Amino acid sequence: MKRLEGRAAIVTGAARGIGRAIAGLFAREGAGVLLFDRDPSVAETAARVSEESGARALGFQGSVASLADCERAAAVSLENFGKIDILVNNAGLTRDRLLLRMSEEDWDLVLDVNLKGAFLFTKAVLHAMLKARSGRIINIASVSGQTGNAGQANYAASKGGLIALTKACARELASRDILVNAVAPGLIETDMTGAMPEEARSRMLERSLLGRMGRPEDVAEAVLYLASDSSRFVTGQVLGVNGGLHL
Repeated sequence: MKRLEGRAAIVTGAARGIGRAIAGLFAREGAGVLLFDRDPSVAETAARVSEESGARALGFQGSVASLADCERAAAVSLENFGKIDILVNNAGLTRDRLLLRMSEEDWDLVLDVNLKGAFLFTKAVLHAMLKARSGRIINIASVSGQTGNAGQANYAASKGGLIALTKACARELASRDILVNAVAPGLIETDMTGAMPEEARSRMLERSLLGRMGRPEDVAEAVLYLASDSSRFVTGQVLGVNGGLHL
């Protein structure tokens, strides 16, 4: 039995990396998936996910920082799947600089996408979930939001805020059986970490108990657990997928 058979999911930031891995795994587990990304390649990614899984996957190009885009994507999901069971707020970006050199634009952009984007997309799907009295919202945070990281004041603040948002929403929505959790990845092999300076990456690996980077699939499996019936008594939690980088 596929773990998400007959369910409908939206995954943001799904054109590549962790979002792509989550969308692909959800589809293989039987879910209809709407892949949302600002990158126009999201349509091609959705077509590949559909071909590989045999499930229905739709691509939607838009910005999570736009409530109108979030609402349009939710409407497309409802039109095509009839419901929204799962939302994964994965879209995120970095603009790393020491605080002294960080511009206001760098701060605003990262907070708008990483934190405000999750707020807006959650609002966009809530009516459907509240009406169904059921739903799963999974926010992709980061170990940086738990420990802080030099040169990432904006990113760490956005991910720390996302963890707090997760807990607040879990308290508000539990009575309607809408479960809200977060996954906090550590050092994962993605384009984002590939752009990190080698020295910074090496320092993080030295702190990791497993001493290696994780894969997007490692995060996707954790998200699948939180999206499935296996986690029906779990809400307001932060699941670390970090190889022992943060205990």
